[in-house]
Amino acid sequence: MLADFSGVITKGSREEALLASIDWDRLPRHVAIIMDGNGRWAARRSQPRITGHKAGVDAVRASVDTGARLGLQALTLYAFSTENWKRPRYEVDALMRMLRRYLRIELDEIDKQNIKFQTIGRIGALADNVRAEIARATERTAQNKGMVLTVALNYGGRAEIVDACRAAVRRLQDEGSKPDELTEERIANELYTRNLPELDLLVRTSGELRISNFLLWQSAYSEIHVTETLWPDFRRQHLLEAVVDYQGRDRRFGGLKLVVGK
Repeated sequence: MLADFSGVITKGSREEALLASIDWDRLPRHVAIIMDGNGRWAARRSQPRITGHKAGVDAVRASVDTGARLGLQALTLYAFSTENWKRPRYEVDALMRMLRRYLRIELDEIDKQNIKFQTIGRIGALADNVRAEIARATERTAQNKGMVLTVALNYGGRAEIVDACRAAVRRLQDEGSKPDELTEERIANELYTRNLPELDLLVRTSGELRISNFLLWQSAYSEIHVTETLWPDFRRQHLLEAVVDYQGRDRRFGGLKLVVGK
């Protein structure tokens, strides 16, 4: 598997050591990242918040490349929440411009790596030019069979559950079924992420110990890895560290560890 990183890993580096310790049969299928710390990164440099957001694009690039090379089935990035509309208009506009620019610049590389691009959230509320760029990237990569890169935009975990419940209830009504036939499975089948594997690993940068209304349903049994690293400084090493940490966990899914002979 190290061959997948040929040309991008330095011999004797921390990344090489981390790769050597990975159990390739126990990779997380689906990793999600709460990209936090752009504002603090900029403040420490006496720069405006926008500078931190721009610097964070390099972290996105590194994470997507690393995830694809690792062979992850899915990588989901929390880019813009339903609450982020409360930020100053100039900051929101700048974030949307950066998203459009990222898709224009990176789409060739994403497609080359056989990555399938998609978004989740209430996308209809975004500006026409943003939705057009999203549609272009989605359509171009629709047939790709590699890692699914999902960007959460105008996304809220509670809003997703509400939308899923509404859709599930409508489906019940169309089927002539009763309300008490609403099940967890029916709701799960209406989630934005219904085409993705279960979430195995949730990563949060900047050291904050909260999940910020992100993938609330999906994170029920996911492992959580928190790094003090601010998002603009997040690189290949940090994602590899998260994977190694994940592989050291005892995942019980609400049950007890089976002890032979007990």
